[in-house]
Amino acid sequence: CDPRRYTDYTDPDYCVQKGMEVYGHEYGMHFPWHEWPAGRNKKLSPNHQKILKLGGVMGAYNGWERANWFAKPGDDTSEETTQTWNRAGPWEARIREECEAVRDHCGVLDLPGFSRFWIQGNGADAWLREFCTGAIPKIGRMNLIYVADRRGRILTELSCIRLDVDNFVLITAATAQWHDGELIKNSLPAEISLRETTTERDTLIVTGPKSRDLLSTISDADLSRGWLTHQWASVAGEKAFLIRVSFAGELGWEIHAENAAMPAIYAAVLEAGAKPFGMYALNSLRIEKGYRAWKGDLSTDYSMLEGGLERFVKFDKPEAFNGKAALLSEKQQGSKKRFVTLRVDAGACDAPYMSTLWHNGKIVGETTSGAWGYRVNASLALGMLRSDLCAAGTKVEVEIYGERRRAIVQTDQPSWDPQNERLRA
Repeated sequence: CDPRRYTDYTDPDYCVQKGMEVYGHEYGMHFPWHEWPAGRNKKLSPNHQKILKLGGVMGAYNGWERANWFAKPGDDTSEETTQTWNRAGPWEARIREECEAVRDHCGVLDLPGFSRFWIQGNGADAWLREFCTGAIPKIGRMNLIYVADRRGRILTELSCIRLDVDNFVLITAATAQWHDGELIKNSLPAEISLRETTTERDTLIVTGPKSRDLLSTISDADLSRGWLTHQWASVAGEKAFLIRVSFAGELGWEIHAENAAMPAIYAAVLEAGAKPFGMYALNSLRIEKGYRAWKGDLSTDYSMLEGGLERFVKFDKPEAFNGKAALLSEKQQGSKKRFVTLRVDAGACDAPYMSTLWHNGKIVGETTSGAWGYRVNASLALGMLRSDLCAAGTKVEVEIYGERRRAIVQTDQPSWDPQNERLRA
């Protein structure tokens, strides 16, 4: 248990409320759609009140309140409704509508709390090349970077945005704020400056096949720029930083702006026709693309190679990054397990985190996340499976809340838009 998962929102009031709640529900079930109510509203988006008016049903992410789904009038949003393992519930139809809006038109997700670290100074380029396992982007571009421990296991994943030769912004999960902040600070030379801007800015994900058309009506950005590029632009008359990337796996942009500017930007995106969507829809969308989530699919339980991340390991670079020797050894000897996508005959429930995988009566792996994919119309799970069983078409079983369900290993590519044609449109 890493205490860094608790950050500055855990004040005395939170600790008292949570202590009472945890003790009072010591034997309580942790249902997949249930949000524990104590110690809430510690960190709020600048769009929080607007999101509530739109029907946002909220969840807490490192203390930040984000919409899990958007209810319509008459939907039952009581806590009692969430006391179920089943996919079906008042949220299910709304999640489907949100995913379909992202698939067919344009959706917008307010995403406060991204952890942001601005790194600049002479030598930042050299430091970053040794800090991460792979390549770093060219000026004007971004890419994912990974940091491994000495065993070659996955410590973290960060979006690396390169502004200039020795000028970078690293963005990571809200829950990784203190974990990754300490990781960076402890390895950064004194001559390189670090400034955290996590609480100063908010983010919108604007995504879907009509997102370019929508943004062109409210922004002066050059929306013809390719995937993984970034630029400063005006959106709804406000200064913003746009990144051509989407965790939903569709054409889209992240809009980053200072908190004071974000209500006007969010209002303009909504008025232009985007449908608000929540974290439950985003989870479904990213699983269809095989995108990993930190501390679920990405953790020190797995090596970079086991996690299917070899393309993010640059073995031929001269820098002796952490875990390089261990990963070279694993590459030569072979990995004992591999990351897979499974299509699951799931019935009423989707596979939760750490469902066991079975083959011929033996446990051969575990799931790391699962959800119904509304674009592919199937229950999917991501997981780790014994290497000899990873060929596409292999049949296994997933134990879902005590019941074993059939599953089939999929081809090693995204279940939705496998060639990324929509993403790069």
